[in-house]
Amino acid sequence: MRVLGIDPGLTRCGMGVVDGDVGRPLTLVDVNVLRTSSSLPVAERLVTIEKGVDAWLDEHRPDAVAVERVFARSDVSTVMGTAQASGIAMVCAARRGLPLALHTPSEVKAAVSGNGRADKAQVGAMVTRILRLDAMPRPADASDALALAITHIWRGGAQARIDAALAAAGRRIR
Repeated sequence: MRVLGIDPGLTRCGMGVVDGDVGRPLTLVDVNVLRTSSSLPVAERLVTIEKGVDAWLDEHRPDAVAVERVFARSDVSTVMGTAQASGIAMVCAARRGLPLALHTPSEVKAAVSGNGRADKAQVGAMVTRILRLDAMPRPADASDALALAITHIWRGGAQARIDAALAAAGRRIR
């Protein structure tokens, strides 16, 4: 199974693709961060993110997409940008009929580190170990995107395979 993990953000949108299956070693396919300038209008920034996500979907052809579920933070402007970027990622996946899952930050932290309150350094260290990388992916948005993909493979893998098979057969899912 190939999963595209997306850590949504208006300034930095982490993108990570992982191949693997439950009980088998996982493999890094690609990782990067889509960046937009805060000096641009929000609409232009969202178009840049959409084009970037579409390009990754075209290039890597994932079986499923995992996006971080937006949660309330104290800074409303941060939440708004994250929610907008998240919506763009979901639309890009839905447009292609790809199975989509939303995972909470604590679910991702627990899946990769065993601790739902792990900090970014712990998550990055575990992503490095799980994928057998020489160095931790930087910035943290890249590592978080990979952690989302890993979480989806480990926690949603069986359901994602069913959804992908149904989607390939032309059936609507849920």
